[in-house]
Amino acid sequence: MKTTLQSLEGSRQNLFIDGQFVAPKNGKYIPSYDPTTGKPWYEFAQGDQDDVEAAVKAANQAFRNPAWRRMTQTDRGRLLRRLSQLIADHADSLAEIETRDNGKLIKEMRAQMAALPDTYDYFAGMADKLQGETIPVNKLDMLNYNTREPLGVVGMITPWNSPLMLLTGTLAPCLAIGNTVVIKPSEHATASTLALAELIVEAGFPAGVVNVVTGTGASAGEALTRHSDIAKYVFTGSTDTGRRIAGNAAQNLVPCSMELGGKSPHVVFADVEIENAVNGIVSGVFAAAGQTCVAGSRCFVEASVYDRFVEALVERTRHIQIGHPMNAETDIGPLALADQLSKVEHYVSSGVSEGATVAVGGKRPWAHEQSGGWYFEPTVMTDASNNMAFMRDEIFGPVVGVMPFRSEEEMITLANDTRYGLASGIWTQNIDRALRFANQVDAGTVWINTYRSSSFMSANGGFKQSGYGRRGGFEVMREFSRLKNIIIDYSGVMQDPFVMRLK
Repeated sequence: MKTTLQSLEGSRQNLFIDGQFVAPKNGKYIPSYDPTTGKPWYEFAQGDQDDVEAAVKAANQAFRNPAWRRMTQTDRGRLLRRLSQLIADHADSLAEIETRDNGKLIKEMRAQMAALPDTYDYFAGMADKLQGETIPVNKLDMLNYNTREPLGVVGMITPWNSPLMLLTGTLAPCLAIGNTVVIKPSEHATASTLALAELIVEAGFPAGVVNVVTGTGASAGEALTRHSDIAKYVFTGSTDTGRRIAGNAAQNLVPCSMELGGKSPHVVFADVEIENAVNGIVSGVFAAAGQTCVAGSRCFVEASVYDRFVEALVERTRHIQIGHPMNAETDIGPLALADQLSKVEHYVSSGVSEGATVAVGGKRPWAHEQSGGWYFEPTVMTDASNNMAFMRDEIFGPVVGVMPFRSEEEMITLANDTRYGLASGIWTQNIDRALRFANQVDAGTVWINTYRSSSFMSANGGFKQSGYGRRGGFEVMREFSRLKNIIIDYSGVMQDPFVMRLK
């Protein structure tokens, strides 16, 4: 991989189409900003409709090319394993690129990059495990069976908060099945996806199997989601953008897989060790500066321990280290973009105006404000209620609202009082209570005595306005394949052609 932090600094990054890095047809580039300083550090191509057209054409040709289409499932698995090894070899460089691009902690990015090869290896093993089935039918002289086959060209629109990790969860199974891909990464973090494209070439994937068109949503994204030759869309991001993409896709009757917003409930009962629960809440909402769709940003605490819990949470929050994301001792780095900082400030202010209290945090840290970076203090807000805007809307920042509850019934009502349904968490030593919560909460993922833990081996996804479709595990292999039913009559006799054969 040629791309490094040093080579990116001040550079111009091109599109990746049909196995080559090419300049955008319009000749335009836009800057990517370093969240720690607010200053541009490289430029990337502003792809538009013409570039999307070229990328989709290349992906279509690759899908039909025998070099890919006739490749055995086992050989596709071998390619994924080569890519896995290359990612492992360049994990440190990829981690540094993502940290510089989106401001997330280097220690978290290193952990993510170290885990990516396992995902590619897992789906490499799945490549030749996707089986059809024979179906016993009420016709003794017929063979009826199902097979699964690739969809075609898949359009993937990826977010800025964990670009490669969230791309990997869908790219690996998509390629394992034999699809081809056009990726439109977020304009706020494109560099690591382009670096991955270099490794895809080195791994030996045929040209056009993977393509990357960078640019804004209004240019490249809009063109991609309206293209008539895309077989499926995968999107991770906000609910509002998801609606627009689904609307565009519907014009061509194209299915989507959506992981959208969240406003996840995080519940604490009196029977747990307070310190453990506090650390769980901190992990759930302050890790990654709250820039995660599963953030447990609504915290409900049993009334009998509410005051003690809030005191402990506030004290723990005061000791969170804000700093440069490349420093090993830093707990929270900057937000990824200036607009996100403004959004967080707005929601904290609106919460106060609606009657909530800032128990700790609530502003930009003065020491880091001088750097021009987009930092915001981890913030705990009390006197909250579910009807306040900051408790109803996804903030995507380090802000948690804390409320007391007095019964299981009230807690379930509060937890489900949201238009979202992505994730949830509960802290209790009562397994009966934990299982009742798991069965009643409207969330695609339920964590019990842990939070923000994931595995590529299990399927996950959202309910309600948090999206649809599943990622991870064997379930995602079905998401990226289509079912075909094949019927063979071996009786040797053609019955009455004007009567449908039902028996």
